[in-house]
Order: sequence, then C-alpha cells, then structure tokens
Amino acid sequence: MSEKKYRIAILGASGNVGRLLLDLLIKREFPYESIKLLASKRTAGEKIEAKDGNTYTIEETSHESFSNVDIVLASAGSSVSKEYADTIVKAGAVIIDNSSAFRMDPNVPLVVPEVNADALKEHKGIIANPNCSTAPLVCVLKPLAEKYGVERVVVSTYQSISGAGKDAMEELKESSRKVLNGENYEPKHINKKLAFNLIPHIDVFMDNGYTKEEVKVIDESRKILGIPDLKITCTAVRVPVLISHSESVNIQLKSPSFVKEFKEIISSNPNIRVLDDPSQDVYPMPIMATGKDPTFVGRIRVDESQENTFNLWLVSDNLRKGAALNTIQIAESMVKQGII
Repeated sequence: MSEKKYRIAILGASGNVGRLLLDLLIKREFPYESIKLLASKRTAGEKIEAKDGNTYTIEETSHESFSNVDIVLASAGSSVSKEYADTIVKAGAVIIDNSSAFRMDPNVPLVVPEVNADALKEHKGIIANPNCSTAPLVCVLKPLAEKYGVERVVVSTYQSISGAGKDAMEELKESSRKVLNGENYEPKHINKKLAFNLIPHIDVFMDNGYTKEEVKVIDESRKILGIPDLKITCTAVRVPVLISHSESVNIQLKSPSFVKEFKEIISSNPNIRVLDDPSQDVYPMPIMATGKDPTFVGRIRVDESQENTFNLWLVSDNLRKGAALNTIQIAESMVKQGII
C-alpha cells in the first residue's frame, strides 16, 4: 500500500460499526497518520483503548471537526451524514458513508470493491457503502453475471438484530431471558417482540407493499452490478440472532451451468468461502460467520422447478462486509488506485 499516511475521522465512533472501523483500521494496517473519533454529545468524552496501544477520546461532532482530515468513515445514520457531507467535502476530505443517504444518488458511487471498484474514480467527495444484505449478495452475483448472465434473482434475508443497533441487541438479550423465565415484556427498540420470533418487517412499508429495506436490496444490487433492468425481488425478515445476516437466494441464469462449475465461479471471489457438503451436514450458519471477514456460501443446488436456476444459502457478518469491512476496503482500493 502507499507510503502516504492519511488523517482519518470516524463519524459515529461510539456505535457497533464505528468501534469495528477503528479495530479494522489497525488490524488491516491501513496507512493512517491520525485517527479522530466523532459522535454525539451523549458519548463525547468516552475513551476507547485501541489495538494500536493508543487511547482515543470521542469528541462531539461539529462542522469544525473535519479540518485537517483526509478520509471520513461515517456510520452515524442518514440524517447525520446529510448534515455534514457538504462540510466534509468542502474541507477537502472524502466521506465513505454507511447510511442510505446517498446510495441511489446518480452522482455518488455505490461500491463493493470486488464488484465495481472502477466506480470510485468517478467520486466527487462522497462514496456510498451499500446495505448490509446487498454487499454479500452482489459478491455472489457478480461472477455469475459475467460468466452466464443473470435472468432473475429471488432473495429472502434473515437479518440479525445488530442491524438495528446496540440498544436493540441488548433488548433481545434481556427479552429472551424474560421469556425463558415466563415473564412478559414490551419492545422498546424493535417494532415487535423478537425473542423466539421472526418479524417480516424491516424499515417502513412502502405503497407497493415492500419495505424500504427490501427496496434497498433491489435498487442497490442493480446499481452496483450495472444491470438497471435486473429482475430481482426481496423479502427481508428480522430474526433473533445477535450478529450475521443470512440469505436464501434463487438465481436464474441466462445460460446453463452445473453445480460443480457454479461453485467454482462463485469461489473466484477470494473473499467468498464455499462450505457445502450435505453428506457431512456442512453449511454456513450465523454463529460461524460472526467475527469473520469472508461471506460463506452453501446449500448450492439445482432448482429443479426452473431451467438454468440454482438455490444457495449465504451468511455474512453484517457489521463487517455489510458495513465496516467494506468501508475500509473502499478506502484501501482508493489508495491502491491512487485516487486519494
């Protein structure tokens, strides 16, 4: 990587993704000169001991926070990103944003580096990170689209509660204890009771009956893959799992393939691990993906009801490839391409 070192700010540093961004910057040896942690007034002053041996103090975010910064890694939500994006760009920095604020803006690259790193060259100071379910999905679809063409995709997501934040994670833990003890509880950070339950509802419902989360997966996949007319549909479900999202994906190809070749094509992405041996009960599960960088794929089989169609199951740590890891990989790709 470049010998140049960069001044980094993490916006939303007190959250799950913000803390992981700090860890990954250090673990992956990103060439940083300095790291500034920014969050709301509520957590300003908190100290974080990082794996580089330094102790960082969270600062309250203001429009003056971004002077002398080269890269802002943002994971503080859409409203915060919208409030500060112009200030960041005017200060001469690049913002890599985890929220949905700019994803579908035609002037903002929406990037998964293994899929469309070239799009980074078109940035104007703002780069969007995709939805936590979209990122691993397009990593699987990209090599298939290049080899065979993709006719249609049907995806059902089984999304962990970490996607709703730290408070929601704590609520799931506490509500699970209460259910096991025969006690009642009322949800505060989740729209329905999730303990020992499934909720087919993430984000708000749209007029067409889809949730905004489902529409994100559809629209973002089309944009990242560069296939605006891709036939894709989605159902998003919240499940009582702490970390790691799972997806059941049905993929109809435009030309025929065989299971063995299909697996080999998917495995061409170095960040995908195929775990698929039904005879030994080997398949991906959230518990094995948590804390790991790769996207795990298994249960690969022919859909015998439809020509040139396959089913698969994928699992990915949503805080990593779905958020913090992809953000760092975007920054790494920019450094590698010499565009920052």
